[in-house]
Amino acid sequence: MKTILSAIVMVVFAVGIHAQSRLENAKKQASENKELILLNFSGSDWCIPCIKLHKNIIGTDEFKKLETENVMVYINADFPRNKKNQLSPELKKENASLADQYNPKGIFPYTILLNSEGKILKSWEGLPSENATVFVKEIRDIKENQKL
Repeated sequence: MKTILSAIVMVVFAVGIHAQSRLENAKKQASENKELILLNFSGSDWCIPCIKLHKNIIGTDEFKKLETENVMVYINADFPRNKKNQLSPELKKENASLADQYNPKGIFPYTILLNSEGKILKSWEGLPSENATVFVKEIRDIKENQKL
């Protein structure tokens, strides 16, 4: 009985650790490289504003430079609905855990800029009104004003 109970506790503990692995990895990387974390909640195959956000901002070269220049770490917590776009069970659990922590109202798209400890610095509900240039500049400005 003790063995079974120990095994159950270990499985639950392992799932809890894995559920936050991308965020924990992002926090570690952000801390080491003095970066911010951008967490985006999207419905990639059903949410029109999410699709526009990815096409017009997140998918741009200008945005991608934020990662390559060590300004921020990007995490996409996606919630697709179409069967062909379904995520692995582990990734679904991780995204659900991120939503429980940072997006309990279930807003889509919802984008959050975090520091390396996971503290919210700025959030955007819905499709940001800015274009990619303004959005990227805002993130760069916030980073410059942070004591990382």
